[in-house]
Amino acid sequence: MAMLKSEKNPYLLSQAGTPLNNDVEEGGLNLAQVGAAIRRRALLIIGITGVVATAAAWQAESEPPVYQGEFEILTKPVSAENKAIADVPQTLSSSPAAESDKEVSTTIKVLTSPRILNSVVENLQTKYPAKYSNLEYETFVAGLKITSGEKDILTVGYVSPDRQVVSDALKEISQAYLEYSLKERQEDINQAIAFVQERITKGGLRQRVEQLQNKLRTLRRVNNLIEPAQKAQQVSGQIGALTQQRLQNRVQYEQMLAQYQELQKELAQQPGDRAGNSILSENSRYQKVLDQIQQVDIEIKSQSATFTDNNPVMQTLQQRKANLIPMLNAEELRVQKEFQSNILSLRALDISLGDKLARLNGDLRNLATVTRDYENIQRELQIASDGLNQFLTKQQALEIEKSQKLQPWKLLDPQLTKVEQPKATTPSARSNLVLGGALGLVLGIGAALLVDKLSNVFYTSKDLKETTRLPLLGVVPFSKELAASAKHDGQASRVHQIARASFFEVFRSLYTNILLLGSDTPIRSLVVSSATPEDGKTTVAIQLALAAAAMGQRVLLVDANLRCPTIHNRVGLMNIQGLTDLISSDLEWSNVIERSPLEENLYVMAAGPIPPDSTRLLASVKMQDLMNELHSSFDLVIYDTTPIVGFADANLLAANTNGVMLVAGLGKLKRTAFAQALEEIQVSGTAILGLVANKSKESTSTSQSNYQQYYKLSAERIAEYDVIESRETSSVNKIKLR
Repeated sequence: MAMLKSEKNPYLLSQAGTPLNNDVEEGGLNLAQVGAAIRRRALLIIGITGVVATAAAWQAESEPPVYQGEFEILTKPVSAENKAIADVPQTLSSSPAAESDKEVSTTIKVLTSPRILNSVVENLQTKYPAKYSNLEYETFVAGLKITSGEKDILTVGYVSPDRQVVSDALKEISQAYLEYSLKERQEDINQAIAFVQERITKGGLRQRVEQLQNKLRTLRRVNNLIEPAQKAQQVSGQIGALTQQRLQNRVQYEQMLAQYQELQKELAQQPGDRAGNSILSENSRYQKVLDQIQQVDIEIKSQSATFTDNNPVMQTLQQRKANLIPMLNAEELRVQKEFQSNILSLRALDISLGDKLARLNGDLRNLATVTRDYENIQRELQIASDGLNQFLTKQQALEIEKSQKLQPWKLLDPQLTKVEQPKATTPSARSNLVLGGALGLVLGIGAALLVDKLSNVFYTSKDLKETTRLPLLGVVPFSKELAASAKHDGQASRVHQIARASFFEVFRSLYTNILLLGSDTPIRSLVVSSATPEDGKTTVAIQLALAAAAMGQRVLLVDANLRCPTIHNRVGLMNIQGLTDLISSDLEWSNVIERSPLEENLYVMAAGPIPPDSTRLLASVKMQDLMNELHSSFDLVIYDTTPIVGFADANLLAANTNGVMLVAGLGKLKRTAFAQALEEIQVSGTAILGLVANKSKESTSTSQSNYQQYYKLSAERIAEYDVIESRETSSVNKIKLR
C-alpha cells in the first residue's frame, strides 16, 4: 500500500485550510504598498493629471471676465452706548458667551434668506425698473457670497458679469443689513421685556414668595420653636446622657443580681463552710456572729476530750451555740432583703429611664419631620426669591438697553469704495493649470489606487505572506537582465555566469529552508505547483533541483505535467520515454531516467507521450508504488505538475509526498485564483510546505545592484586575465621566432 504523506512526514500539519486574509491592514495605511501601487500605475496618474490640468487651463482661457465687489460689516461694534451698559448685568449685550461657528453659519443663512433679500430685489426693481424688471430671488442670491474671517466681521461679496449690477446690489444689501440689525435688536429686547413682565405678574413670582413666608411663620408658631435644628440638637444631647445613665444602671443591676445569686448559693451551704465567702464576709455583723459560733465549736471539740455530753460544761457550750444560731439566721435574712431591695430599686430606675428615652425619641422624630418641612420651605423660599430678584434685575437692565438708538452693525468702509468700483476677476490660466495639476494628481492617485485594488493581484512577497499566513520559503527576483546579458559578447557571457551564480544562490537558500522544515524527518519528496499557469513553477522546480544537486544531494526531477510537459526542453533532453511509459508498461524506472547535462547529481524523468487521461494514470496504484520506490532511492524527488486550479493532478501526487510547495507569480497571480487553489488543497487534505514568491521586483533592485558589482568586479578581473594572456602569447611567439 502507498505510504501517505502523514506517515512520511508526521511532524507536518496541513495548512491548506489557512484562509486568505484580505484585511490584514484594514484600518491602517500601508505607505509602502501605496508607493508601489503609484509606481505601477504611473502612466495612468500622468495621463489623468495632464488631462485635468489641460482642461483647467482651457477653461480659464475661455471663460468671460466677471466683476466682483465686496464690503465688510462689523456685527458687534463697541459704541458709547455699548460701553454704558457693558457693566450692567442681565442685559443682552453683556452676555459673555462668544459667538460660535454654528451661530455664524446661522447668521449667514438668515442674511441670504428671502426674508431679507426679497426687499432688496423689490427696491432694485423699483429704482431701476428697466434693468431689474425680471430679477428674481434665486437669480439674485446666486451671485451673493458671505464669509466670516476675523471675529465679529462678515465679508459680503457679489459677483456678476455686469459691473453696474454688482455696485447696485451691494449698496442695497448693505442698507438692508444695517436696518435688519437694528430691527432685530429691538425685537429681541421687546420680546425679552414682555417675557420678564409676564413671568413677574402672571407667573405669580411675588405671590409665591409671600405664600412661602407665611407658611414658614406658621410652622414656627405651631411648634413653638425658632430653629428646629438647634432644638433637635438639644434633645439629642439629652437622649445621649440618659442612654449613658441607663447603661450604667443596667451594669449595676446585672452585678447586683449576680451577687444575689452567689449569696443564695452560699446560704445553701453549712455555716462552717461559709468562712471564706467574699459576699457574707463583707458584712461585719454576720462575720462577728459566725466567728462566735466557730469559737464555740472549737471549745466543744476541745472539752469533748475531757467531758461527756451530759456534763454541765458541755451542755453550757451547746446552749451558747444554740443561742447564736438564730442570730446568724436573722442576719442572713437581713442581707437577703437588702439585696432584694437594691435589685428592685435598680430595676425601677431602668424602667423610668426607658420611659424618658421613649418620650425624648418621640420628640426627636417629630422634630425631624418639622426640620424637614422647615428646610423645604426655606429652600423653596430661597429659590422663589432668587427668581423674583433675577427677573426684576433683568427687567431694569432691558429697559436701559432698549434706550439705545444706534444701529448695532457698522460698515468698516462707510464710503463703499470697493462697491463703487468692482474689480474684474478673470481666472488665471497659470493658477488654473497649477490647481488643475494638483487636482489631477489627486484624482490620478485615487484612480491608480482604485485600479490597483480592483486588479486583485499579489505584487509583493510581504503582501503574499501576510495575506495567506503561510510560510514563505523563498523570494525569487525577476531575472530579465540575466537573459539580456546572455546576448552580449564573450566577456559579457562571463559576467552573465557570475550574475547567474548570484541568482542561483536564491535557490540554494530555498533548498536550505526546505531542509530546515524537516529537522526531525527529512523531506525526501515534494510537489512543485502553482495556482494558475505561467507562475514560473517549472523554472523554480528546475532551479531547485539544480541547487540541491549542487549541494551534493542525489536529486530526481520528474516531469509529472502529463498535459503539457516542458522540462525535457529546459534541460536539453529528449522526451522519448518517460513517466507515461512507466505507468502503462513494465519498464524499469532506472531505464527511463537520464542524467542531466547541467549537473552530475541531477537525474531527470521526462513525461513521455501525452496520455488521453493523465488523471487516471497518476491516480493508479502503480504510480503510487513507483513514487514509493523513488522516495527511497533518491535524496530528493521533485515533481513538476499541472496548476492546482482546474486540475486534480497535483493533489493526487502530493498525497504520496512530504507535501506541496506553491509558486506564486507576483504581479500576475490573482487573489481569487489563489484562494480557490487553497480551498481545493484544503478539501484534498494536502500538506503545504510553504510558498515561493516568484518574479519579485522588490528583490530586483538588490539583484541589479549585485549584478553591477559583479559586472564591475568581473570586468576588472577579465581585463587582468586578458593582459596576462596577451603577455603569455607574446612570450610564446617570441620563443617560436627564435
